[in-house]
Amino acid sequence: MVKKVFFVDDEIVIRENIRDCINWEAEGFIYCGDAPDGEFALPLIEEHKPDILITDIKMPFMNGLELSAIVRMRLPDTKIILLSGHDEFEYARQALRIGIEDYCLKPLGAQDIVTLLRKVTDKIDKENAEKIKIEQLTRSLKDKAKFTQDQLLSQLCGGIIASAEAIELASTLNLSLIAKQYAVILTDIRLHTEDSNAEQNLINRIESEISALFNEFAEHLTSKRSRTETVWVLKSELKIRLQHLCEKIIDAVRLIEASYGCSISVGIGSIQDRLQGVHASFLEAEEDKYWRRLAEQHRTALFELSGSFDRELFLDRDGFIEFLSMGSPRQADAYIQQFVAGLAAIDWESSLFGYFSLNHLTFEVIRKARKLFRTALITEESIESLKRMIHSITSTDDARVYIAHLAELFWRWRSDSAGKYGELITQVKSFVQTSYGKDGLSLQDAADQVNVSPSHLSKVFSQETGQTFIEFLMNTRIRKAMELMQSTNAKSYEIANEVGYNDPHYFSNLFKRVTGMTIREFRKNGWQHDIPFGEGGTTSA
Repeated sequence: MVKKVFFVDDEIVIRENIRDCINWEAEGFIYCGDAPDGEFALPLIEEHKPDILITDIKMPFMNGLELSAIVRMRLPDTKIILLSGHDEFEYARQALRIGIEDYCLKPLGAQDIVTLLRKVTDKIDKENAEKIKIEQLTRSLKDKAKFTQDQLLSQLCGGIIASAEAIELASTLNLSLIAKQYAVILTDIRLHTEDSNAEQNLINRIESEISALFNEFAEHLTSKRSRTETVWVLKSELKIRLQHLCEKIIDAVRLIEASYGCSISVGIGSIQDRLQGVHASFLEAEEDKYWRRLAEQHRTALFELSGSFDRELFLDRDGFIEFLSMGSPRQADAYIQQFVAGLAAIDWESSLFGYFSLNHLTFEVIRKARKLFRTALITEESIESLKRMIHSITSTDDARVYIAHLAELFWRWRSDSAGKYGELITQVKSFVQTSYGKDGLSLQDAADQVNVSPSHLSKVFSQETGQTFIEFLMNTRIRKAMELMQSTNAKSYEIANEVGYNDPHYFSNLFKRVTGMTIREFRKNGWQHDIPFGEGGTTSA
């Protein structure tokens, strides 16, 4: 930034010589004024607020030392250079006490003045950079001081915070996030009461019971998403303990529902072996909760329509899903013939139970497919086509043909999904290459870009590249930062902002952890060794 200069000297010849003999604009300065003594100069200095004041010491009315003392008090950021025609120790001692930048003996030529001004300008720029850095660090520390457990888990589940930063923030809250295995479970408790106080008390009691159940298998941290919904981040050293918990949670919740007369929606995410995987597990838990809730609505409708029919007589949905997952097309005819036997007793003209059974079966097949395959493959058009086929069924034979078509469609989705992620990964990487500078860029943003679910993208990206999405984003940002450090003179905080990090302190620590060098060491030495990241990198985020 261009610096403003003000000059004070009682000799008009010297003032005019300094003013006219320097090409101020070309040298990168603005000559904002001059004065013959301190008293005359003071109001002008307060008006122009120069970055640098050059003043003679011996002047009438108010000398340079007196002027400097007042300016240091009123404009502490203004740098002061004192000029003197006498090499006297007392002047220098008083100047040092006031806090001036330099003490020079006359005469000084134009080039000497320019050299002196550039030296002071460098000091101003360094001080300003340090101020910005301190302000950013102060804001960052204030933000961290205000951080709560709910905010931390919200950012972790939202995929907008790297593992290292999450662990650092957790330590400020006296929380431990480090474990070998993680999983996320969502619960949404609904009570049939209009008394809000009583409702909240009951929700607290129910969540205490759920918490006690979780404590039998794993440690957990909780975050409230709303008055009724809670996020449970589970962590354990043993995967099998989390597996047992996920198997038991639904049955345990059903007992709690019966005890309290409430309804509890549950979503269960997959078990992850990285802290960064909490985001994927959370997304899966959200999707699982949604589908479980719809499944419960289907079951309720079926039970209301079942009448005198034996509910266990009809379609073994779990068995059919297992057959689709493990069986093959050549076994389909025999299996489906046996599978539809339970529908033989239905009068398709007078009862809607058969249609609801097929609707529910279709719902469970699509739910399974969405978990396993690319979301883009399962279009709304294909779902609408299945609904129309169900509405046209008039007999058990029609039902058998429909179920065979459903199985064929499932296997087609599986076939189309297998080994065809290259284009998807390329699109995601291209998106990161063009958007890495966006603060808060997340897995959700990338998933929206390529039209797949975040949980699916997280799983596929890790399988295909050997690193998580957040790791790839971090490595991309660090590589770009290294390029900027070698090709520009930008400050480190400017580069941090350029590559998507608004906290320069965090960026500096991250850079050291990834490259093994501080920013200063890298600027000095450049590429001295292979950096452990890239297409198949495993550097921790």
